[in-house]
Amino acid sequence: MNAIETKLPGVILLEPDVYEDHRGFFLETWNRKRYEDVGIRETFVQDNVSFSQKGILRGLHFQNPQSQGKLVQVLAGEVWDVAVDIRKDSPTFGQWIGEVLSGENHRQMYVPPGFAHGYCVTSETALFSYKCTVFYNPSTEHGIIWNDPDLGIDWPVKTPLLSSKDADFPKLKDLPTGSLPHFEGGSVDG
Repeated sequence: MNAIETKLPGVILLEPDVYEDHRGFFLETWNRKRYEDVGIRETFVQDNVSFSQKGILRGLHFQNPQSQGKLVQVLAGEVWDVAVDIRKDSPTFGQWIGEVLSGENHRQMYVPPGFAHGYCVTSETALFSYKCTVFYNPSTEHGIIWNDPDLGIDWPVKTPLLSSKDADFPKLKDLPTGSLPHFEGGSVDG
């Protein structure tokens, strides 16, 4: 497995080993020891799968308190996946990283606690899978509007299809201070 550090400390792009032959392919999507060896030492407690059509944008979501880390991947199709550092006092606060994840490139991205996450479907459909470090809790869910001009995320669609909840999220600067996780020397204190 190839682990690629990104410009955002803690956000890791992963390229699992893929074994292909005339029958198809095989790859490990999770192996605690291998992922610990590249710095992902979280315990995952919940797995989720979503199916979406082209042009659908989900995000930017986060939980606080009880911030979630996520190991995300696309099983079929393609998305443009985004992580945004929203940890108060972080040296990279408000910065984002975007990567293409697809069923063909088999890439995964680890989004640590303290980051907002979202993705946009760029293929006709996409089957998206993610492991979470904390159980989903609707009472701690928050979000940031996808097109926040202060973030300047270069989404591959100009008029995405959004849920009503995602369309009503505020800008990062308009979130109440208490809704953001704290940066504690690299860790998160929700």
